[in-house]
Amino acid sequence: MAKGDYTISDIYQGGYSSLNPSYGDVFKGYTIEAGSLGLTTDPRTANIVQEVTSKLSAGAKQMEISAVSPDVFESIPGGKEFDQLKEVKRLAKLTGVDISVHAPIVEASGITKEGFSESDRKSAERQMTLAVERSHEVNPDGNVPVTFHSSAIIPQPIIPKGKEVPEKAFAINSDTGSIHPIPLRKRYLTGEKPDIKKELDKINEDSWMSGLSHLSYNAERGSELFHNTQLLATLSEAEKKAGKDLTSEEKRARAGFNTATAFLNDSYRELKELYETAYRSAKGDEKKVLDELRERTENNIKKIELDPRSKGSILLREGIIEEGLETLNKISPPQTFKPLDEFAQEKTIQTFGDVAFNSYKKFGSNAPIISVENPPVGGAFSTGKELKEIVEKSREKFVERAVKEGMSESEAREQAEKLLGVTWDVGHINMLRKYGYKSEDIIKETEEVAHLVKHVHLSDNFGFEHTELPMGMGNVPMKEIMEKLPEKDVKKIIEAGNWWQHFKTSPFQQTLEATGSPIYAMQMAPSWYQAQGLQQGYYGGLAGQWLPQIHYETLGAGFSQLPAELGGQKPGAQGGRMSGRPME
Repeated sequence: MAKGDYTISDIYQGGYSSLNPSYGDVFKGYTIEAGSLGLTTDPRTANIVQEVTSKLSAGAKQMEISAVSPDVFESIPGGKEFDQLKEVKRLAKLTGVDISVHAPIVEASGITKEGFSESDRKSAERQMTLAVERSHEVNPDGNVPVTFHSSAIIPQPIIPKGKEVPEKAFAINSDTGSIHPIPLRKRYLTGEKPDIKKELDKINEDSWMSGLSHLSYNAERGSELFHNTQLLATLSEAEKKAGKDLTSEEKRARAGFNTATAFLNDSYRELKELYETAYRSAKGDEKKVLDELRERTENNIKKIELDPRSKGSILLREGIIEEGLETLNKISPPQTFKPLDEFAQEKTIQTFGDVAFNSYKKFGSNAPIISVENPPVGGAFSTGKELKEIVEKSREKFVERAVKEGMSESEAREQAEKLLGVTWDVGHINMLRKYGYKSEDIIKETEEVAHLVKHVHLSDNFGFEHTELPMGMGNVPMKEIMEKLPEKDVKKIIEAGNWWQHFKTSPFQQTLEATGSPIYAMQMAPSWYQAQGLQQGYYGGLAGQWLPQIHYETLGAGFSQLPAELGGQKPGAQGGRMSGRPME
């Protein structure tokens, strides 16, 4: 103890001690072996050979080709002369590095900003299949994990903590594919609380009744004009053919007749569209009623098609419209507008199931693993429960197709479980915090998918923005999350794009420190977060170099730095101890 009101520990706190493994503030309490941690390539470049080569110097034993942008993925060269994926395979074999792939972010449901079409879904499926086939090149003899986001552009409103419903929801018109927001507000007149199902029922009913009303108005207007002008219009047509001038009354009659024809033609078209809408949703007795209407009008419809412009066809249209309106008014409103998330889920699982099965058909037991990642919170299927449903139902779709093509159900289920799983992004799920959720809620989301996880993305943030920092630099509850996830055969890839962007250095060191990775392969102390203290010098202390360097060279580093006259190696003065001349 020195004199004064301080102790030596206040001045020099020393290095980290392997005898106290929780020492320091960088270690997050959960140890990850360095060999299971990996880095990503720069997603902005297709030169993946250069990227993998440069990242290998950090010592990572896992590497993820991050081709999240479709155009960058398409720019990765192939062919016999310069196939970069095959070059990466050779490099990985030489260095003992395992490769995984982050495939392009594609909307698997096929929904675009313009809406949905089945052709867009098939296009997404083909694009994803190509990504899987090319990814297979980096590990043809194994099951390379290929990560796809569960959604790319679909919004998914999150229910704020303590609320029962979100502030708004989204519906999709299953006929047109267009997307519509649904405001969810309390109705003060009736006192009704916000309810998504009730709002959708109301939208469907309003849409159906609006269509019937419009059809009824046009049909009534057309019939009235037709019968009021038919006779005079027919006479005026004969006079016009005879070369006579028409009176103003006759001209009005012809104009009215043409308008009536247009109204009835439009009404007939609307009736057919409403019939198709009703038939797609109808079940049981209602479908039977619609079938009977078609059978009663079938002959008249054929007559109209033979001569659509004749007055007889106009009268036939009028009769069909009248009978059709009477029938459609008995039908319950079709469920044209559906919850966007339910519709998108159905299309998404079809795509993932098909992509996985097509891959299995082509590559068999060496097929890549389709690993579905949770997108940042706010995107569709971003929570643990939603992602669990996507993967489990995709597996069922895989089994369904496999059994149809002759595989036993037990074998199909085994392959589905092997080739379809989850990539759990700990930073993405942490963004629940912006909606009022806490660490315990984030951990519960992890528990939902833990048994499905085959791959992990590590990034830290503070729960509000999609930032990507090395672990330990935000408030992601890493220790609690990782304790819920399986350890065996699960790669953990560091995604720290913001660190690369702002600090231009590898995040590997910071992640090794935060995860307490042991320095030695024997998995024993010391760990990387203790590396600073291993210098055992004042450089590791709080204030740095407090005393002159010569002090340590002379007194703290043995005899090598002493003058030669005193047995050291440092040149001394020219004098000697016996010369009477003092040493300098």
